[in-house]
Amino acid sequence: MFRTILVLVCLLMVFAGGPVLGAPQTQQWSCAEAEELLGFTAGLVREGLDPADYGVERLRLALASGDTVELNAAATDTFLRLAGDLKQGHVPAGNRIAWYIATPPFGEDERNALLSEALRTHDIAGRLASLLPTDREYRALKDGLAETPGSDSAATQRLRANLERWRWMPRDMPSRYLLVNVPAFELSLVDNGKTIERYRIIVGKIGTPTPQFSATVTAIIFNPWWDVPQSIVAESVGELVRAHPAEARAKGYVVSRSRAGIRVRQSPGPTNALGQMKLVMPNPFTIYIHDTPTRSLFEDAVRAFSHGCIRVEHALGLATTLLGGQSGWDKAAIDRVVQSRKTTRIDLDRPIPVYVGYFTASLDGSGRLASYADVYGRDEPIFAALTDREVGHPADATQRIGASECSGGS
Repeated sequence: MFRTILVLVCLLMVFAGGPVLGAPQTQQWSCAEAEELLGFTAGLVREGLDPADYGVERLRLALASGDTVELNAAATDTFLRLAGDLKQGHVPAGNRIAWYIATPPFGEDERNALLSEALRTHDIAGRLASLLPTDREYRALKDGLAETPGSDSAATQRLRANLERWRWMPRDMPSRYLLVNVPAFELSLVDNGKTIERYRIIVGKIGTPTPQFSATVTAIIFNPWWDVPQSIVAESVGELVRAHPAEARAKGYVVSRSRAGIRVRQSPGPTNALGQMKLVMPNPFTIYIHDTPTRSLFEDAVRAFSHGCIRVEHALGLATTLLGGQSGWDKAAIDRVVQSRKTTRIDLDRPIPVYVGYFTASLDGSGRLASYADVYGRDEPIFAALTDREVGHPADATQRIGASECSGGS
């Protein structure tokens, strides 16, 4: 019945002799295009979004009223707001706790150009759908949300929060990259859209959380030195070198003094905090992926133990994979360098991007959608923003990021 009324209203608008839509001429909406937009908004629940956030009622009333100027304004407003959220996410930056992965650029000019193209081609739904992530993780989350009963509010909230996080991610993901998922305590190597290797990891404690950011791995250092951050010198290592110098020397600590205080480094060896390998991935947080001498911690289910850096199990295996095909650096050559205890840097012929993310729902090794504990309490601020509720930030929101245990390692 409603659709019949809309058709009659549109016909009356045409017979009245005026344009179906008012100025500007380049943004004219026909009734059919406005209806297509209205129909697209109805499917937003599958993306974990609320249609009410996009002026749906105003658009419906404009279609029914026959007011061409209002229809143009309402449809344009709905389209532009929706396009922005599909491309960049609905949640404002203030609720994206410790998330520093760059949001896909999509300025006002680009949005208006997309609107013009959608109207020119009469493909409203197609142009909007093209803005969504195409990663298989996003598709799995959508399927999971569709299969989750509405009565399961905890699962629904978790899936909606993680769909939103993927909308913050780049759309042009490289063909080969590393993905760290902090809540899963896992690092994955992705090649041409498929996860080909997975590694257990240790991440930051609640008091020193690992931030979410992107970087590029440019080199691997075997047998790295560790430049102990001053915060860790003050916390523990400083007392060791002052009160127990013989023990400190046995652990490889080397101390130099100046007017500014003491500088502590740890030489390569079996007790070095960075283990036998560190990935060089320059970033403003001095967070790195590295080996560890305390490998027994990988047996724990919840592995939030570090000062922020990412310790990886089977670190030499990861290094061998990243150097695969690079002349002169097979497993035997790597083993010889490690056994020498000589600090050696190898630049990658093919630098590899790394994304340190935070996904409390994602595909596991068997290809099923799995859920993980929200170790830093970052889901609730996202879901609150998706539902326009006020919420206090989790404790780590105001904590200092940086001075991780691998700061300055070389």
